Amino acid sequence: MTLSELAKITEIEKVCIHSLESNLYQLSIISEGEEHYITDQKGVFVTSHNKLDLQKIFTNKQVEKMVLCHQSAYDEMVGQPVGGTNILEVPLGDPFKQ
Repeated sequence: MTLSELAKITEIEKVCIHSLESNLYQLSIISEGEEHYITDQKGVFVTSHNKLDLQKIFTNKQVEKMVLCHQSAYDEMVGQPVGGTNILEVPLGDPFKQ
């Protein structure tokens, strides 16, 4: 989903800010039960080194839930099966709400 398509949506079930590595975040939303990663007009994933920049995109939208998501890459290093679901979700508040 592109940023211009996202601009047309007013209600979003969940915003996921994915923590990829040290201070690099990627954005996805869940709308109508489907997850959509957000891209720019050229098809490049929207990323930022500042999660607040990504949160600002949703200032004028109705968002039910906003979370920071982190998936560990270390399970296979400690004898856990590869490909398991180990996503940690931390609820985020609205830093722009007065």
